[in-house]
Amino acid sequence: MKYNVRNMVSHLCKVAGVSRSGYYNYFSVSSQEQRKQKSDRDEILKETILKALRFRNRNKGARQIKMTLAGQFQVVYNLKCIRRIMKKYEIICPVRKANPYKRMLKATKEHRIVPNQLNREFKQNTLGKTLLTDITYLVYGKNQRAYLSTILDGSTNEILAYHVSEQMTLELVTTTLHKLKRNPRIRLTEGAYIHSDQGSHYTSPTYQKLVKKLNLGQSMSRRGNCWDNAPQESFFGHLKDEAHIKPCVSFNELKQEIKKYMTYYNHYRYQWDLKKMTPVGWSYPCQVDSNRLGVFSLSSLSSKFNRTKVV
Repeated sequence: MKYNVRNMVSHLCKVAGVSRSGYYNYFSVSSQEQRKQKSDRDEILKETILKALRFRNRNKGARQIKMTLAGQFQVVYNLKCIRRIMKKYEIICPVRKANPYKRMLKATKEHRIVPNQLNREFKQNTLGKTLLTDITYLVYGKNQRAYLSTILDGSTNEILAYHVSEQMTLELVTTTLHKLKRNPRIRLTEGAYIHSDQGSHYTSPTYQKLVKKLNLGQSMSRRGNCWDNAPQESFFGHLKDEAHIKPCVSFNELKQEIKKYMTYYNHYRYQWDLKKMTPVGWSYPCQVDSNRLGVFSLSSLSSKFNRTKVV
């Protein structure tokens, strides 16, 4: 043999690219004890991370886990540490597959397209200045389909109003506007406007007349450009990742799940770009700025609308 037993350790160390001292140190009592202590610490970290992951029974990635730990459990972990533990213990957050073929609704001749007033300036640090709206579909039960319309505050990411329907009719978006008006918490800045895509619901004369009646301006994305309404697209993505939509067996069950998720999203879902605060939590500093400006309540406008509570 080229190498005898006496030289085998040296040969293996050379092949592995480690030093003899490093090899012997690895198997020393102190080194083994350190590894055991590190493994025990990782087990504790894993259990703490799983607590945050299971909070409110919603899927979360590493950033959401970090913010939830700090906000709900007063525990601060490094993001790199959280990712290491998730990788080590194969803690995986399911992520949706992007759909590049989003259906675009064509406007008819009598429908009017308005200019893009927003120009992607979503964060204006003023509560109730820029409202974003859109529609998405929800697949639940045995391949059943429902539709969700939402209105989001561009500065705080808070969902101000929403409506779920089994049909994607004009009533879906007009009802969402009515709910916005009836929400007693909503106070909009003078000159507020609502931004959407160029779908036929939003170019409809009926919808545009209602927007004007609510004393709101209107803005639209460029055709086929989802980045012009990015916060809404992002919200729908998180909703489909985190809400338990597919297991719902009935439309009423779906509505209850969406209602629960809206509460979770507004009050308990921390967001990185809101300085790790929730939308409702972030709305307070914005409220201070808004109070220095002229604000109006939608409920003070047009008494012709129904004033029942939003559900």
